[in-house]
Amino acid sequence: MADRLPIRFREHRGRLPTLATKGRQRHPLEDFYHFVLTRSWSQFFSLVVVAFVVINAVFAALYLAVPGSIANAREGSFEDAFFFSVHTLGTIGYGSMAPQGRYGNVIVAIEALVGMVSVALMTGVTFAKFARPTAKILFTEKLVIQPRDGVPHLVFRMANWRHNQVVEAQVRVILLLSHTTKEGDTLRNPTEIKLVRDRNAMFGLTWLAMHRIDESSPFYGEGAIERLRAKNGELFLSVSGYDETIMQSIHARYAYALDDIVPNARFADILTVLDDGTRVLDYTRFHEILPLDGAKTA
Repeated sequence: MADRLPIRFREHRGRLPTLATKGRQRHPLEDFYHFVLTRSWSQFFSLVVVAFVVINAVFAALYLAVPGSIANAREGSFEDAFFFSVHTLGTIGYGSMAPQGRYGNVIVAIEALVGMVSVALMTGVTFAKFARPTAKILFTEKLVIQPRDGVPHLVFRMANWRHNQVVEAQVRVILLLSHTTKEGDTLRNPTEIKLVRDRNAMFGLTWLAMHRIDESSPFYGEGAIERLRAKNGELFLSVSGYDETIMQSIHARYAYALDDIVPNARFADILTVLDDGTRVLDYTRFHEILPLDGAKTA
């Protein structure tokens, strides 16, 4: 049996490909806004701390370049100059140290401008990162092939972890296959996998998405998965909808390899309805797969 999910959302996106490039020099400042938004929160705050220390260290060195620029500071003390820079950048002004002379006041004026701009930028970027719409959509780690009304179906399961309503949710599944042309060029051709139900007016709990394996399906026929594997087949999913809580459109994505397909199996039931009508979801069995005879798989 697959590892059971702990009672905490564990976001994973399957085997999404990693992109590497050659011949292109990328620099964070080239697209700084996008660079910051794609950092994790720990990386983001680490960048903030590093920038804060570097800026104050630079201004401390400028103050020390001309002795006597800071009144009541120890002669040649980088520590005093650094903390005076912190006071100036943060417009704290305790009064124990003050700029002295024309040079000192010019540097303070420049640092005050840098402080105002940096605070404005930091506030805007932090809010943009904090307010970015996110989807907490959970996908099963495997897919199964099971019969429905006598016809085999490719099935995967999703859940809305927030348990609010995602209005007009839509899921799309793309099968990506390699194709070599007569000229020897290798292309990746996307084929949309049709689902029995690709829309959900109100996605609040779980969603069992199914693809009917009939004559029009690329999974139809004996040895279909092996043929698709020979073409480096991969499945890519995308879910989109309108989150009624944050009042914004959201999306999530996931990827499956063909090896993730388990034939002649089904997902364990996770929904229980109590006598008072309360619905209970058991996420510890969300990824659990059972063979069609009902016995648990290893």
